Amino acid sequence: MNAMRQGLQLRLSQHLALTPQLQQSIRLLQLSTLELNAEIDQALQENPLLELDEPGEPTMFGLGQVNDGPTAPQTSTPSESDERQEPRGGDDEGWGMDFSGSHGQRDPNDDDLDSGETQATSTSLREHLGAQLAMTQLPDRERALAGFLVEALNDDGYLTQPLEELVDLLVAEDDEGREALLEELGIALAHLQNLDPPGIGARNAQECLSLQLQCFPVSAERNLALAIVANHLDHLAAHDFARIRKSLGCDDNELRVAQSLIRSLNPRPGAQYAQIETRYVVPDVTVKKSQGRWVATLNRDAMPRLRINRLYADILHRHRGGNGSSAGLASQLQEAKWLIKNVQQRFDTILRVSQAIVDRQRAFFDHGEVAMRPLTLREIAETVKLHESTISRVTTQKYLASPRGIYELKYFFGSHVATDSGGAASSTAIRALIKQLVGAEDGKKPLSDARLAEILGEQGIVVARRTVAKYRELLGIPPVNLRKSL
Repeated sequence: MNAMRQGLQLRLSQHLALTPQLQQSIRLLQLSTLELNAEIDQALQENPLLELDEPGEPTMFGLGQVNDGPTAPQTSTPSESDERQEPRGGDDEGWGMDFSGSHGQRDPNDDDLDSGETQATSTSLREHLGAQLAMTQLPDRERALAGFLVEALNDDGYLTQPLEELVDLLVAEDDEGREALLEELGIALAHLQNLDPPGIGARNAQECLSLQLQCFPVSAERNLALAIVANHLDHLAAHDFARIRKSLGCDDNELRVAQSLIRSLNPRPGAQYAQIETRYVVPDVTVKKSQGRWVATLNRDAMPRLRINRLYADILHRHRGGNGSSAGLASQLQEAKWLIKNVQQRFDTILRVSQAIVDRQRAFFDHGEVAMRPLTLREIAETVKLHESTISRVTTQKYLASPRGIYELKYFFGSHVATDSGGAASSTAIRALIKQLVGAEDGKKPLSDARLAEILGEQGIVVARRTVAKYRELLGIPPVNLRKSL
């Protein structure tokens, strides 16, 4: 019989076990400050050992005033309709805190930081039009049909559905009164188009602009503008002025005045009444200049002030080692201590990372986007002795308030382009330079993408024409043929 042999086999494996405390620390680091506050509110409800030291609400800043950089919807105009109606021009580098880049001038050394909230419009378009209809002397049926059309308008104030389709919603296809109802809807639409704001109820942009022009006093300029809108709107958008002059028999000055009149109109008359969802962001840190150095400090209004409930802690101390209820309190006490420690650690980490970013981007805070330097997560990770993944968590949905605006920390990282001196230029800085060059160009001889690349090359920044075109598109700047003026 073969001898039985017993063997002991040892397998050694290495793995990382995340303790509940470490898991909580990582999770809190990923949350935005608003999400953190919601998490803490839930913990306060569930854990009697945890309480707020000084109850109060954090100072809120409107998200519409946050600068996420040119690649995001930059930074929030007074209304979206204003932005679409009239492209911005010129150098709008400044100190404002709005999300569009349309800044108001401000001293970067000013220690005061403004806060504000983006307010949703209180009156909707339908309420505005309904109030006007209620004051008209229209018969009840006509007023009701006009109100029906109001409900069919889109947010821009356009009636996008044909009247024939709207009739289908009111009567059957074989109804004998269908034709009469269609005529009544046409009359109701005419009443609607006489309401404020001008251009409301239009079926297309051409009709919208024409309705607005008809509100102006009769003049040669208005008539020329009406003719352009009726027959040459596409040519005007393409800046094909020669064709317009030839077709309408006008000179440069007459065309310039008519063009100016058309540009003053609003192609989205209902957008000013659109209900805007107000979202908020709480800056985690603020940056101010102190004794010639930009310094980041924690926003104390954003930090929850937590402490252990002394009453329950004393009860636990007196009954230590007692029944099961005290064991439950002991567990909640430990959880409360973990939460307090991890919240504090979260803000300490955010501050360390923020200061490291500020130190490397101090030229940005002094001079703006044109001075933004290339920066990677690895650089900051090596500086603060943390992993790159931690830096990624810290800089996502965490915000910095400065005299230049409110920015997500991730905004300060970006790709770079080589310079002829062997260095690198931030893509953010290059976009800012392109914006400045286009803002200062001669409208009659706008700069092509190739010429912009040449000018950047003369400044030591090696960038291809297609890269310039990509950055120009990200900035919302039209191509050269659409920027040419009379």
